[in-house]
Amino acid sequence: MKTHETYCADVVILMATPGGLAAAVAAARLGANVVILERSAHLGGLPANGLGATDLSTRSATGGFFADFVARNLAHYVQTYGADSEQVKICSGGFHFEPSVAEQNFLALLAQYPNITVKLHRQFDALPANIVMAGPRIGSITVTSRTDGTREIYTAQTFIDASYEGDLSAAARVPFRCDRESFAEFREPAAGVIYAGWPYELGAGTTHAGDNLLQAYNYRLCLTDDPARRMPIAQPAQYQRSEYISLVDDVQQQRWTGVPRSELWQEGIGRIVNCVRLPNAKTDANNQHLAFISTDLPEENYPWPTADWAWRDAFAQRLQNYILGLLWFAQNDPALPEDFRLRCQAFGLAADEYQDNGHFPRQVYVREGRRMQGRHLFTAHDALPIAPGLRPPIHADSITASHYALDSHATRKREANRVHLEGFFSYKTQPYMVPLGVMQPREVENLLFPVPASATHIGFSTLRMEPCWMALGEAAGVVAGLARQQNTPATSIKAPAVQAELLRHGAVLAWFEDVPVTDPDFPALQRCALRGLFPSFKAELDTPVGESLAGLWGRILGTPINPRTLRRTLVGEIGQEAK
Repeated sequence: MKTHETYCADVVILMATPGGLAAAVAAARLGANVVILERSAHLGGLPANGLGATDLSTRSATGGFFADFVARNLAHYVQTYGADSEQVKICSGGFHFEPSVAEQNFLALLAQYPNITVKLHRQFDALPANIVMAGPRIGSITVTSRTDGTREIYTAQTFIDASYEGDLSAAARVPFRCDRESFAEFREPAAGVIYAGWPYELGAGTTHAGDNLLQAYNYRLCLTDDPARRMPIAQPAQYQRSEYISLVDDVQQQRWTGVPRSELWQEGIGRIVNCVRLPNAKTDANNQHLAFISTDLPEENYPWPTADWAWRDAFAQRLQNYILGLLWFAQNDPALPEDFRLRCQAFGLAADEYQDNGHFPRQVYVREGRRMQGRHLFTAHDALPIAPGLRPPIHADSITASHYALDSHATRKREANRVHLEGFFSYKTQPYMVPLGVMQPREVENLLFPVPASATHIGFSTLRMEPCWMALGEAAGVVAGLARQQNTPATSIKAPAVQAELLRHGAVLAWFEDVPVTDPDFPALQRCALRGLFPSFKAELDTPVGESLAGLWGRILGTPINPRTLRRTLVGEIGQEAK
């Protein structure tokens, strides 16, 4: 194979996931020349591949690049269909969107910066031969062009691993986790082996023991019941009826996991997929958590995080065949009730999505790959309040706030006499802060890993949502851009400089329920929150400090605070000092 000359950039990013795209934009804003290496023919990761119903429990908890993306989604539907259109209503403020719209808007975000180069069909294999280490630094990486097989060498001041798998970080010999920690290790709720009903209620068989199992993957399907754009589901060549036969008894006996439900839609396609409506009669169809059989395929994905791309491609095809087989079975198998089949037949693949891939998503939903071990290990306790009415732990080096439940899918296939598939859980959290250390390695000074972040299995189960990944990616890009400007290793960049740049672009570092990012004192309030001055989610800026907060602020700041002083006044003064 021919090896081309070396390509040089300030920042090289592996994979055009949303986290990678956010990193590219943030670094480019600071003047860096950025190269993104993407294995496929498209960019955008999961939002461009069916994940159109945004996973974010508190919408204002994450800002910056993510908020810009959401605003562009909304603008698309307003400009295309009108402000009072059904499409605008269903897009839910831009948080619900079609896959093609997501890709279009990601491309528009990149197009603002001519110093970003995207190279498609570039494959990085996590092998020692494909990375050159120069002491504690990555000197270069080698990728393969999937179009002609040529090899290309890339050097950069900073490398960012935005892959769902953590391939680049693993090649750089950063330690990682792929296991499930036991409850005894970190005392996290839902840790280890767990059988939980839906909603969360522990059942028989739960031991909380650790193991090396991995939660299931699937595809997020873009289905439609619009006859004008509906593509019929064909029986796949590798169809195995025996894999789906248990659905017959489930339908006939009204068998669900957790609490039974009786909504009419669940008597059709909703029994096997959880459909969230998107504009233009489309859906984000995810695994149906209330079902024993759905689009997740547990157990068979175990090797994925550390497997080579040949194995991953084979599993991706197997998963596609499995899901199409499930849909075909639900629509056609005579053992199922006729009315159930007819309801399922109302849905097909959206004809105007993934037109170069048989209208099927191009990317597996890799919920969890390698979790790299960084300077901070994010656990469940980072997302849970320290006491009733208070925030989760305050991190002075926070690079984003976020909010989603602790949430994991099954690790094992169906077992007899269990309340649910093993590994499933959803456990409520509160808006939390994510520290810079989750993407900083201890061993490699010019590498950041905002997507395969440093966390336990339970901690990662909330970090792994795309809004959070975008925010982490944006922070990684800021670090890389500052490293270029200061000509220093990425891991030497301190949090205050990163936070200042993020705040200039609308990031949320500490969420408040009563102060929006548009408030002129929002940046100052953020700096105060990072110092621990607001232990709850309400700022109440236009009220006096009060006796309770005056005592707390006095202890933190080392100076007496007049409880009658208006909070906004002190926030402005303190925030300016901390700038």
